[in-house]
Amino acid sequence: MRAALAPGVRLLRALPRDSRYRGLTLVLTFFCYTSYHLSRKPISIVKSQLHPNCSALGVNPHNGSNSTTWCSWAPFDQDNYKELFGALDNAFLVAYAIGMFISGIFGERLPLRYYLSGGMVLSGLFTALFGLGYFWDIHVLWYFIIMQVCNGLVQTTGWPSVVACVGNWFGKGKRGLIMGIWNSHTSVGNILGSLIAGIWVSSKWGLSFIVPGIIIAAVGVACFFFLVEHPEDVGCSPPLHHVMSEEKDPEGVTSDDGPLGASGHSSAEHSESPKEPSEEPEAISFLGALRIPGVVEFSLCLLFAKLVSYTFLYWLPLYIVNVAHFGAKEAGDLSTLFDVGGILGGIFAGLISDYSGGRATTCCVMLVVAAPMLFLYNRIGQTGIGTSIAMLIVCGALVNGPYALITTAVSADLGTHESLKGNAKALSTVTAIIDGTGSVGAALGPLLAGLISPTGWNNVFYMLIAADVLACLLLARVVVKEVRGWCGYMARKRGFKQF
Repeated sequence: MRAALAPGVRLLRALPRDSRYRGLTLVLTFFCYTSYHLSRKPISIVKSQLHPNCSALGVNPHNGSNSTTWCSWAPFDQDNYKELFGALDNAFLVAYAIGMFISGIFGERLPLRYYLSGGMVLSGLFTALFGLGYFWDIHVLWYFIIMQVCNGLVQTTGWPSVVACVGNWFGKGKRGLIMGIWNSHTSVGNILGSLIAGIWVSSKWGLSFIVPGIIIAAVGVACFFFLVEHPEDVGCSPPLHHVMSEEKDPEGVTSDDGPLGASGHSSAEHSESPKEPSEEPEAISFLGALRIPGVVEFSLCLLFAKLVSYTFLYWLPLYIVNVAHFGAKEAGDLSTLFDVGGILGGIFAGLISDYSGGRATTCCVMLVVAAPMLFLYNRIGQTGIGTSIAMLIVCGALVNGPYALITTAVSADLGTHESLKGNAKALSTVTAIIDGTGSVGAALGPLLAGLISPTGWNNVFYMLIAADVLACLLLARVVVKEVRGWCGYMARKRGFKQF
């Protein structure tokens, strides 16, 4: 007797065709970028093992010397090991920042499926090659730096591609919430990367890189076989990128003032205007993308927001080891709570910005609250395990919330801005400009932390607090426009009621 159709298959068949493909795109791109961050995280976990406290292990069993660096991995056994770690971080992040500005241009002109899957396979290769330095007994700094530079360049294929794919499938209505949940891939990848790297960090740290490298390459192969770039490719209807009714979406009424709304014409004018011929539009130029209202402000804001986020990404485990005196594995596990907070912060920021229609205002409020929380974490965050857990989650939410919102919903909104007149070939370029500018901050943060940390961790946190304040100030003009738009909307509503 033939068995009944599986419940999961029946559920899939019950869903509309568009929903099935949207779900596939969302899940596949989620796993793609999870693997990107999974492969970036091991370096922060392995740092404490490349230069551990050898005196706690006793004398060198091979020659009986009392050297305090006999168990360190050359060339990181020198007194300037923090600067060398900063050079490793900077090699990846500078290459990533430079490559990101170019990557978006390629992403608009090449098939995203090929571009994304090829980048993932190459990223897996260079991540694994870094770890093979352990098994090949390589002690030359330039080898590790070259691997970091190559990996930084090929990892730029990821973000513009996945945001463009999701933006092609999802319209503006609930984009903040959907992309806020979807953007948890960043924190999930960091958490998985920490846990996987922690398995081998104290025994064979090379595997902490090789295994994530294999994982990202495997997901890249799956992406090649299953990714659908555009709804039209499979006969699905494209999403609505601009709301047509002012009363249903607050953003519609802030369009005269805010960078994320319409261009100021009524919905009737848009609906009655003739449609453009269905020709393949030209990809937008770099300068054309910069002229989209809001791109410059959010890009500069992200520079400082990402500076803070990536300083925590690369230096938090080492900070916990030095200040709270945990072991390398325990510090790595504890640092994942910062990313747990990041997941909650990204979802919260997306939900609030959808409800309020104020992307910039949501970011600004979270950045304002983040500054004193960072100060408190440095002062009382290590007084007890409970306090440390709570502060890490709160700081992670406030630091990563604005970062997640800008790189997802804001980038997608600006990449489908009405000033583009329906040209969809701007998503990847706009996303690359915003994230590329942010990546300059991501490169500066760990570098500055490496230079400042010898003077004391307090100074590092003062630097992070100053960056948060600057990020908030850079959005001030956009926030004022959003507030004016809300005031105008409320005035019009009162006028309608009185009438």
